[in-house]
Amino acid sequence: MKTKYLSLLVVCFLVTSVFSQSNINNYKYVIIPKKYGFLKQDDQFQLNSLTEFLFNKYGFVAFMEGENYPDDLNSDRCLALTSDLIKDSSMFKTKLQIELKNCNGLAVYTTQVGESREKDYDKAYNEALRNAFKELETINYKYVPVANTSELPAKQAGPTQNEVVKEIAQLKAEIENLKQEKETPVVIAEQSKVTEAVVEVSKNVSSSQNVSGILYAQAIENGFQLVDSSPKVVYKIKNTSMENMFLVEGRNATLYKKGDQWIMEYYENNVLKQDVLNIKF
Repeated sequence: MKTKYLSLLVVCFLVTSVFSQSNINNYKYVIIPKKYGFLKQDDQFQLNSLTEFLFNKYGFVAFMEGENYPDDLNSDRCLALTSDLIKDSSMFKTKLQIELKNCNGLAVYTTQVGESREKDYDKAYNEALRNAFKELETINYKYVPVANTSELPAKQAGPTQNEVVKEIAQLKAEIENLKQEKETPVVIAEQSKVTEAVVEVSKNVSSSQNVSGILYAQAIENGFQLVDSSPKVVYKIKNTSMENMFLVEGRNATLYKKGDQWIMEYYENNVLKQDVLNIKF
């Protein structure tokens, strides 16, 4: 059973990796966020403006988030990649990587690490970003249109997007089932085998899931924001190609509907966990 469990994990990882890889030349635009997650203000240290400038300098067509987009981008957001910066700094170095994600939130391209030993943040971020861009300077980007940008992973990796998403969901379900079989001690009496098995599984589910208060779904671009009664935005969820399945913004988590319940699934300390969210759409 352990071997099967590990095999499923490996297959799930490989399927996800294949789905994530695509040719950067098949994307026409790059959208730059107004603020990076590790900073407190919009365009702090002019890092976002510098990102836009450098993308345009090296042959890309880049726009700051919220600008007036071309008509084709307004009608098909999958024509664009979204830029993000990954910060991994130490006491003596500032380190930045550029990560490009497609319209499904999956990483398409990640550059090498750009470093700086400058102590001043303004100079350090500027130098580290320019060093990370050196890789994009050498790839000779040139837009190559395809018939349907939203199906890029399918054209390059083999299976269609829907098939890959379904495959990942099925693999996750099998992994969870194997985990429950391994860790849940089900005691079955001779005269009530079915009844006691159902009771034991119910206990295990209730102890491993956290049920939240009521969250109210408010439509936003490409998804919803979930607010409590304050009202306070608790989560932002992004649409996927699958019905009743969302990506949770800012967390490595998925949200999907199982029966009448909404389940948020994520890993914590290498342990798969599930939270039951009480959502009113």
